[in-house]
Amino acid sequence: MKDFVAFQALVQLLHESGREHLLAETYQRCKTTEHLPVEMVQNEVAPLYNHFGYGEISACIAKLVTPKGIKSEVQVIFQTLDGLHAACPKNRGDWYFSGRYPTPGGNRVVNRAFMNFMENSDDRAY
Repeated sequence: MKDFVAFQALVQLLHESGREHLLAETYQRCKTTEHLPVEMVQNEVAPLYNHFGYGEISACIAKLVTPKGIKSEVQVIFQTLDGLHAACPKNRGDWYFSGRYPTPGGNRVVNRAFMNFMENSDDRAY
């Protein structure tokens, strides 16, 4: 997860807003699901993104990807989930962007990936 710029932005925003405790709380929720049957596992990471709007995350991503010394303003513009659904009305395969995985196994993988991040581990999540 540490390599995903949106996740990096999320972590930075949590720290900047004094809400980094939410990372530890999410880690604890992930740990409690570690040995549950796969069909009982919920995505514990996706709710972290609800603390910030698209604009906040986008602005933080822009700061993260702007090379030092660049004087021009850099903006990151991306399709919102609502826009994606409007553009592709017959396809709800948005799991990669929304965290709403189509299988219970996907929830287990994202929780494990988050635990690996918190444990500073580069192990595969699956």
